[in-house]
Amino acid sequence: MRAILAGGGTGGHVIPALAIAQQLQKDYAAEVLFIGTARGIENRLVPAAGFPLRLVQVGALNRVSLKTRLKTVFDLPRALWDSRRILSAFRPNIVIGVGGYASGPAMLAAVLGRVPTLVFEPNFVPGFANRLIASVVSGAAVHFAETGRYFRRCQVTGVPVREAFFQIANQNPANVKPTLLVFGGSQGAHAINQVIMDSAADLRQRVPGIHIVHQTGERDYNDAQASYANLGNFVEVYRFIDDMPGLFARAGLLICRSGASTVAEVTAAGKPAVFVPFPRAADDHQKRNAEALERAGAAVMLEESKLSRESLVEVVSKLFSEPSRLEKMGDAARKLSHPNAARDIAAMAARLAGTKH
Repeated sequence: MRAILAGGGTGGHVIPALAIAQQLQKDYAAEVLFIGTARGIENRLVPAAGFPLRLVQVGALNRVSLKTRLKTVFDLPRALWDSRRILSAFRPNIVIGVGGYASGPAMLAAVLGRVPTLVFEPNFVPGFANRLIASVVSGAAVHFAETGRYFRRCQVTGVPVREAFFQIANQNPANVKPTLLVFGGSQGAHAINQVIMDSAADLRQRVPGIHIVHQTGERDYNDAQASYANLGNFVEVYRFIDDMPGLFARAGLLICRSGASTVAEVTAAGKPAVFVPFPRAADDHQKRNAEALERAGAAVMLEESKLSRESLVEVVSKLFSEPSRLEKMGDAARKLSHPNAARDIAAMAARLAGTKH
């Protein structure tokens, strides 16, 4: 079996794609090739994982300036031509689009070449590239059942996440201090960081015994250290967190963005969360992700436009004062998890490719 995974740009696209690629190798001895762009994180992560990567030149069309859009329009024919050349040389049995700039031309090249295609869509609302090709792909693997309305044939598979997240216990022991884990992705989230720094002293007063673990990213780390210096040792501050599953296990409540991979990790761990969606995400997909979990009773959404010291302290103190609600939120989150996501997506790809296990 020969498979191409096309797309990338961010970790939210590339990390699940790598999990799918590894599962294809494990279950079907697949030969895998990635197609990406020179600007994406795939340039670092894909070779590091041992997979070959080919590049095409294409940019964004959605929510960008007219100049950028025009450049992308002029780049698209060459990107499609290059994608067709890559497919012709590699001769894949399946092309899997994971979203991002390179996904569109590679998937279109596969459709034109009558190669089976599978879309992986982790967000509640499909990204621009996936929406463009939704009506012509062979199948779609989605995270939310409601996303299926965009595709002719789809299966709810969830998003691949590390097994360690599924090993986290549902509940914290009753005698453990209330622990709040705050993070905004690997680069941090300045708006969240600032409000947490402003709120820490009030949170200590409103939530007796609270312990805060705050991952800031590089930019705000020094400011956070200075802000917490005179508050005692109830705040741990990190630039980055290598063992995120370990800190999830300690936390009774999370404050974070609501990108697809983060949402998948939250549900796998069965943790209650306060989601602060990134307001400039394409198609406002982070808000849609957060709304889906809020409707399920698994999370609370606090939009960045309403994020303040007062609103955050009120939400966090109220949740920690209701342990039974936190427990129910965690249970609701766990019910939305998909422990076999990578295996199920690989199986879908194999069926479409006509490959037996």
